[in-house]
Amino acid sequence: MPDRSAAQIRKEFLEFFEEKKHLIVDSAPVVPQNDPTLLFTNAGMNQFKPIFLGEEEGIKEDGKLWKRAVDTQKCIRVSGKHNDLEEVGHDTYHHTLFEMLGNWSFGDYFKAEAIEWAWELLIDRWGLDPDRLYVTVFEGDENDGLPLDQESIDLWQSKTSIAHDHILKFDKKDNFWEMGETGPCGPCSEVHIDLRSDEERKNKPGSEIVNMDDPRVMEIWNLVFIQFNRQADGSLEKLPAQHVDTGMGFERICAVLQEKTSNYDTDVFQPLLKKIGELAKVTYGEDPETDIAMRVIADHIRAVSFAIADGASPSNEGRGYVIRRILRRAIRYGWDRLNFKEPFMYKLVPVLAEQFSDIFPEVKAQLEYLQNVIRSEEKSFLKTLGQGIELFHEMVDESGELSGEDAFKLHDTYGFPIDLTELMAREKGIAVDTKTFEKLMAEQKTRARAAGKFAAASGEGINWNVLSEGEFEFTGYDELESEVKILASAEHEGKNLLLLDRSPFYAESGGQIADTGTLTKNGESVKVTDVQKSSEGQLHVVDKLPEDLNGTWTAKVDEERRREIEKHHTATHLMHAALRETLGDHVVQKGSLVAPDRLRFDFSHFEAVKPGELDQIEVIVNEKIQENIEQNEVRELPIEEAKKHGAMMLFGEKYGDKVRMITFDPDFSVELCGGTHVNATGKIGYFRFVQETSVAAGIRRVEAVAGKSADLELRKEKQILEKVKATVGAQGDLVESVESLIEKNKQLEKELKQLKQQQAGGALDSVLSGAKEVSGIELYTGMINGADMNTLKQLGYDALKKKKNNSVVVLASSDPDEGKVYLMAAVTDDVVQKGIKAGAMVSVLGKIVGGGGGGQPTIATAGGRFPEKIDEALNEAENWLNKQLQ
Repeated sequence: MPDRSAAQIRKEFLEFFEEKKHLIVDSAPVVPQNDPTLLFTNAGMNQFKPIFLGEEEGIKEDGKLWKRAVDTQKCIRVSGKHNDLEEVGHDTYHHTLFEMLGNWSFGDYFKAEAIEWAWELLIDRWGLDPDRLYVTVFEGDENDGLPLDQESIDLWQSKTSIAHDHILKFDKKDNFWEMGETGPCGPCSEVHIDLRSDEERKNKPGSEIVNMDDPRVMEIWNLVFIQFNRQADGSLEKLPAQHVDTGMGFERICAVLQEKTSNYDTDVFQPLLKKIGELAKVTYGEDPETDIAMRVIADHIRAVSFAIADGASPSNEGRGYVIRRILRRAIRYGWDRLNFKEPFMYKLVPVLAEQFSDIFPEVKAQLEYLQNVIRSEEKSFLKTLGQGIELFHEMVDESGELSGEDAFKLHDTYGFPIDLTELMAREKGIAVDTKTFEKLMAEQKTRARAAGKFAAASGEGINWNVLSEGEFEFTGYDELESEVKILASAEHEGKNLLLLDRSPFYAESGGQIADTGTLTKNGESVKVTDVQKSSEGQLHVVDKLPEDLNGTWTAKVDEERRREIEKHHTATHLMHAALRETLGDHVVQKGSLVAPDRLRFDFSHFEAVKPGELDQIEVIVNEKIQENIEQNEVRELPIEEAKKHGAMMLFGEKYGDKVRMITFDPDFSVELCGGTHVNATGKIGYFRFVQETSVAAGIRRVEAVAGKSADLELRKEKQILEKVKATVGAQGDLVESVESLIEKNKQLEKELKQLKQQQAGGALDSVLSGAKEVSGIELYTGMINGADMNTLKQLGYDALKKKKNNSVVVLASSDPDEGKVYLMAAVTDDVVQKGIKAGAMVSVLGKIVGGGGGGQPTIATAGGRFPEKIDEALNEAENWLNKQLQ
């Protein structure tokens, strides 16, 4: 048993249930595609939600409806009730990313088969000792009117060889699963294993330790029996179809079968730990402190790599911010414990790529892209990490605690997520004032909350007025006008909705916005303003509901608008191909918008696209337009055939058995696409980039125009050029005229700067002419009008040259228009030796003016936002100095 590899264990699980007539399905992306309630896929059931909610009957594949499935699902748990982040690395069994093995029944088999097969796999196939296994069942709940799950008890006793006293009863908290506050739910039965020594087991039976958070007596498999539906009023209704949903932690069962006491000792993690050890020149298992760091890094690189491969990117909001937090947490451990001062995390991705090439090929396929994104993020954080850690130690050394203002500064200036600051504070045994930190964050509004954009699903159905039933047919690929019948109507959330039996209107999908147009019959006309896909069908949003819904209607798409959309969609395909040709095959679409007046395209690339590269791409696209390449469309193409044609397929997208393939030159652009296109590229007319920006680390965005919008853009550029010529009075070469103006302006700025420096120097001399003696030290304080922070700092250096001994200089300035205050303190070396530090001084004075600061012992600066308190701060300088010298 210990010789089984992780890959073999996974394969045996999948094949065992395949023998039991289950369909092996791919893992859903760890970044949910169509579920706004989730930051990350955190359970195996997420991709099957529509089945559990009754929106789908099962899984359709190869023309068959499957009611049984088996899979391994990538999951990330770092927020909400499933938040394991703080435990990761400190123990040996919590992870941010993990695989969940599961088998599923959608209204097919139920408890008997689930229990029997679980026992068969664990005991007969994998050879676990039945005496070490315990199972738990639901003890019932009086409030819900639910009795003890006697059926499961009877089945465990009759279908398996488990000792009867190893069947344990637990309450709703441990043994009743619910999807949410409402929806499908049911009792569960968990399998636990006791990994303690025989002597320990003899002294205390495992039954007393199950569900007591002892890592040696742990759950390995949860069998959920979904048989109820929780109503909005809290009551339970029996479901017409009963389902089975099981989940087994892959990393955990690998440790059990390989007879390891730690998940990190299995071959799931050992390749990563070995590589980390090589890079850091340390050996795992020799030092508890470096072991923690190595476990954190090994765990976090998995979560970061899979999330980015599935479509997330490090950023300052939503999923991206979670990924950034995880990555920065690992980088900091590498810096502090393993002495990594240069990017290193990206060097671990090839190990992952090779390890998971068979089961999760997306990492290997995007290897270069993943490495570039992670390296870029590392370089960015490492620029400030060292300074931030030094400042953190200074902040703590001075006060013995960390204020909210200091935590905010670490976050805002040095990029320290608050949970990283809290982690470092815990290691030093101090608290962080998170209330003030959160208040400052709210005031500045610089960070969107991680889940801010993920609105909870309303769960409200649409109350349809049904006229007749029927299958829907989309006719919009072939015609823009169709004879249609209305199947149903509804008013929902202020919108008028129609379901049609057929329609030429394209529903918003794949980045392409919806068609608009009209529905007419016998002189009556309603405007179609939007079309959206839903589980109910294609929803046509109209300006009003017709008086008479019956009869045959003429559905007509706004042709001019559709034609412009088609130009932009085809231009997107040509541009995508040109981007890959110019920048490399790592370029993969990450998002798009196709509208009648513009296109927007997000793609993976690790740096800004250079102007010369944009020009080159533009040239390629316009050459393809000039070639007037005809569109080649293939509908209902088997997915395997599409792969043979080299069609562009996106990781994270779910494709059916049959796909639609759009080709513009087999050697240039072949994509799977459901959108509408021109029948030949010449109809696009012209293509022009208008902007290139960054969306997130490793994600670039281009915006462009085609067709009539491109013509308008060119005319606009010409008008701007003519206006600039007139403004600068250019008679000849416009560039020469602008360069001449810039040069004159630079000269004037230089003269103005010199004048300000002379004035500031004079003001400094005035301040230094009047000392105040404080406990034997000369204190100089004063205002320097018009000086910015850089000027004040330079004046500090000048002051130390002029006053070499026994002196402290405090200067202030303000910017009334911006409401800003600048403070600078300079301390001579001999005074520093007496314990007077400029950094400590400005930290106190900065708080008076509503800010904070820090710096070196001899020179330090602070900023604030209360100009009216400058005098108070300067007066406090004397009081503070007095206290320090007593």
